Amino acid sequence: MRIATYNVEWMNLLFDDEGRLDMSDRWSARYKVTRREQLEALGLVFTALDADAVLIVEAPDQSRHRDTVVALESFAAAFELRQRRAAIGFANHTEQEIALLYDPDKLTVRHDPLGDFAGKKGGGEAPRFDGTLRIDLDIDDTPDHVTFSKPPLELDAVCASGTRFRLIGVHVKSKAPHGARNEADVMRISIANRRKQLAQCIWLRRRVEAHLEAGDPLIVLGDFNDGPGLDEYEELFGRSGLDIIAGQGQPAQARLFDPHAQVGPAVHGSAARPPATARFYNDVEKRYLSALLDFVMISPGLMSRRPAWRIWHPFDDAEIYAVPELREALLAASDHFPVTLDIELEASANLATGV
Repeated sequence: MRIATYNVEWMNLLFDDEGRLDMSDRWSARYKVTRREQLEALGLVFTALDADAVLIVEAPDQSRHRDTVVALESFAAAFELRQRRAAIGFANHTEQEIALLYDPDKLTVRHDPLGDFAGKKGGGEAPRFDGTLRIDLDIDDTPDHVTFSKPPLELDAVCASGTRFRLIGVHVKSKAPHGARNEADVMRISIANRRKQLAQCIWLRRRVEAHLEAGDPLIVLGDFNDGPGLDEYEELFGRSGLDIIAGQGQPAQARLFDPHAQVGPAVHGSAARPPATARFYNDVEKRYLSALLDFVMISPGLMSRRPAWRIWHPFDDAEIYAVPELREALLAASDHFPVTLDIELEASANLATGV
C-alpha cells in the first residue's frame, strides 16, 4: 500500500463555490502559474503518485458556501484518479483544510476523533482536537489555553483485506513571526509561536502515546512546520516539536519513525544538505530556500512491514529529474513536494507487534 502526504499550496483557489475546477487563466497562488496550469500539474502529480491514499494539507475550504469533499472528488473525476473518494474531519476557519483522498477499492476510512470535548475552559490531558488544551507554557504557574487552528484529522482506516490501522493527519502551526515590525518583535513573536507550537505537539504526542499503549498500528503524517535542526529556537527550547511527537529519547517501543526525521551523517550520509520537502523563494536574498517540513511517521509494529519512504523532490530524486513533464509539474503544483510511504499493510499478521 502507498500512503502519501502532500501540502498543496492554496488548493482552495482552484475551485468555485460549487466545487467545480477553475480551469481559467487567472493567476493561482503560485508565482506566475495560472489556475489551469496548477490544476493540470496537480493532475499529473497525483497520477504519477498512484497512491492508495493521499493526505492533502491545504485542501479546499469547508464552510457554509464550500464543500471540501465535493471539490476533491470533482478534482479526482476530472483527472480520472483512482483516489476518488475524500474524507475530512473537523473544519477550520483558515480555508486550508486537512483531508484524505483515497481509493475506496483499497481502503475504507471513518473520521473517528478521540478524547473528550473541552470548551474554552480547556482540558488538561489530551482533549478532542477541536477543543482547548489547558497547559502552562511559560512556567508561571498559570495555565494557558491552546487550540489548533487546524485540528488534526483522526481516521480509523481498514484495508480491503480487513487490516485496521489509525491515521492522524497534521498541519501544525507555523512559527513564522508574522506581523513583526522590528527585531524585538521578531524575537517576541517567534518565541510565543514556538511555545504554542510545542504545546500543540505535546497535545498530539499524548494522543500518540495512548495509541501506542493500546497497541494500535499508527501512521502520523503531514506538514509539521518543523524538522531536525530547522532553526535556532530548537536549541533554545532543547528539542523540536517533531522530536516531541516522535518521542525522541524514549525507548524504541514508544517512538514513531521516519528516516528523514533523524539527524546526522549516519542518516543523511555525505550529502551537501539534508533532504528537503519544500522549496520557497526568498525575495530579499533572491534565491530559493529548502526545508524539511513534511513527514510520514509510523509506529514500531509497522517497522517489520517493509516500509520505504520517498520524497518526490524534482531535483534530489534522479528518476523524477529524468522525466521533464513530472519535474516541471512538481514545481508548478506547489511549494511542497509529496512524501510517500510504501508499506505492506494488507497482510493479516499482527501489525501492533510486528509479528
